[in-house]
Amino acid sequence: MHPRKGGKKLKNKIVFLDIDGTIVNHDKEIPASTIEAVRKLKENGVYVAIATGRAPFMYEDIRKKLGIDSYVSFNGQYVVLNGEVVYKNPLPLNRMEELFATVKEQGHSIAFMNHLEMRASRPDDKLAEEAIHSLKFEYPNVDPEFYKKTEIYQSLLFCQEEANYKQKYADLRFIRWHDNSCDVLPDGGSKAVGVEKLIEASGLQIEDSFAFGDGLNDLEMIQLVGTGVAMGNAIPELKKVADYVTDDVDKDGLYKGLVHLGLIN
Repeated sequence: MHPRKGGKKLKNKIVFLDIDGTIVNHDKEIPASTIEAVRKLKENGVYVAIATGRAPFMYEDIRKKLGIDSYVSFNGQYVVLNGEVVYKNPLPLNRMEELFATVKEQGHSIAFMNHLEMRASRPDDKLAEEAIHSLKFEYPNVDPEFYKKTEIYQSLLFCQEEANYKQKYADLRFIRWHDNSCDVLPDGGSKAVGVEKLIEASGLQIEDSFAFGDGLNDLEMIQLVGTGVAMGNAIPELKKVADYVTDDVDKDGLYKGLVHLGLIN
């Protein structure tokens, strides 16, 4: 990747940004350098999209603040390009029913999410409270039958060991994002799938795509795109497969990485 010269505008490029540990820092705040970086990308004609494990309702404020209306949510299960849904892949109802039965047997709890809201299976679960509060969100309202009433794109399983679930539900993916919680996705579901769907819908090319991330759920995405960048605070596994490792999110890592790639000055 060679830096652009002479201030020439970059066209037909797209950058995917993870949220936690990439757009927002360890205090869940957006650094001023990140706001400036996104502004410069758009000024240069580069498309900017978010790729996250979060549900759309969980980062509406971030999208508004950065002026981004294309995003991959739920680790690839719900994809929006310029405000229009271009792909969705809900969890099968029958498997949700079976999983929920196991969750109750194990004494755990679960949260069900569609694109608009989240509902908990039971109140006052300490593991769930800690995990959800780490995202700066309040404990959700309780509705143990929410999964029967709407399409569920991702669930949050609250437990500290998921091996038994992985063994019993081989057609589902369990991706740990917190000591107390795993994302539950359809088998084959990943940010990479959502990113590929968004690129396809946009008419752009994989080789002209870039992605920044820091976590386990970014692995496939970083490997798929033309240029994958791991944040300085990323897990070791991600740094191993990335094309480039930038600085920590708290040290303007996103901005520095984009400058290194020649996408902004």
